[in-house]
Amino acid sequence: MPGHDSDRSHLRVLRVLRIAITAFFALDGFVFAGWVVRIPAIKEQTGASPGALGLALLGVSAGAVVTMMLTGRLCRRFGSHPVTVACAVLLSLSVALPPLTHSALALGGVLLIFGAAFGGINVAFNSAAVDLVAALGRPIMPSFHAAFSLGGMVGAGAGSLVADSLSPTRHLLGITVLGLLVTAVAAPTLLRHEPPTPPDRAPDRNDRESHRNDREAGPRRLDGRTRGLVVVLGLIAGCTAYGEGALADWGALHLEEDLDTSPGVAAIGYTCFALAMTIGRLTGTTLLERLGRTTVLVAGGTTATAGMLLGSLAPSVWATLLGFAVTGLGLANIFPVAIERAGALAGPSGVATASTLGYLGMLLGPPAIGFMAEWFSLPTALTSVAVLAAFASAIAFTTRHSAAK
Repeated sequence: MPGHDSDRSHLRVLRVLRIAITAFFALDGFVFAGWVVRIPAIKEQTGASPGALGLALLGVSAGAVVTMMLTGRLCRRFGSHPVTVACAVLLSLSVALPPLTHSALALGGVLLIFGAAFGGINVAFNSAAVDLVAALGRPIMPSFHAAFSLGGMVGAGAGSLVADSLSPTRHLLGITVLGLLVTAVAAPTLLRHEPPTPPDRAPDRNDRESHRNDREAGPRRLDGRTRGLVVVLGLIAGCTAYGEGALADWGALHLEEDLDTSPGVAAIGYTCFALAMTIGRLTGTTLLERLGRTTVLVAGGTTATAGMLLGSLAPSVWATLLGFAVTGLGLANIFPVAIERAGALAGPSGVATASTLGYLGMLLGPPAIGFMAEWFSLPTALTSVAVLAAFASAIAFTTRHSAAK
């Protein structure tokens, strides 16, 4: 029957879009992890102190923040799918630049480009994912972030295998080639299809025209209460993403310099964190359905607090690795739940606001850790991850009634 054929065709499009968007999430995690596991080698190459390295890492933050503020407008004008593809190309190319630098200043300059690509693609594919989640009518947002974590785990694992035998230049150039290949395979699907509309809207020509006009007109205006809740959700996401960024950029250095491990073993630290986060996110939809969002947020923040205190202060390598894993398990679903909640409250504009605040936490974490490590010590600086995870848990509990659907 024509109606059934149309429904099957629509579901087939949604499935291939889900695969393509998932591929970009995984690629982002893989590229990011490939960079972070080589930070110790690039730090030595540039001769940067912890404070100077923190300033250089601020280039990632600055580039990302500026781009994030513009990406929402670009997505409304050109669509989230083309913007995702363009940012994936730039991300793949820019990851090869850091090992070509020989000073903290030059490193900070190329990290501006890398940060711009990283910030842009994260806002773009989160927007694309929210559209798809709404069209499917299922809470699958954690699965996309699981792909990011899985990509990070694979990237960190590969980095640990080649850290002792392959130079950062060759390693990251290989990531560039792989990133461009994945983009070439996944891009046609996104470029061929516009973001889907929810099933409760008639998929006729007038509806598509209305959707296009809404996109060009920008996000709808929000009342003060809704805007405040979106900001709260963004703060929750930012507090926990701070930990993800801190562990990504400083976890390997902590294991290598404070606990005297080899570069290969140090790279395993982020692998443990990313593996635990992947497992947590793969079970995220089930946890949300059984426990509810508030319980997932509060329990996750509490678990991450305990794990990071162990990971930052334990005197042994294995206890530190265990702490990193527990932290990853605790943080796993907090960011995607916060983004999903913001989207449910305020649509794409809520996602953009919460994502920007969330990734701002991830990107400001590494330089903040660098400054604190300069003033105190790296283990002490890493305890700030536990403090902010506890703060996020407290915010989620305090606002549990007002933020409930």
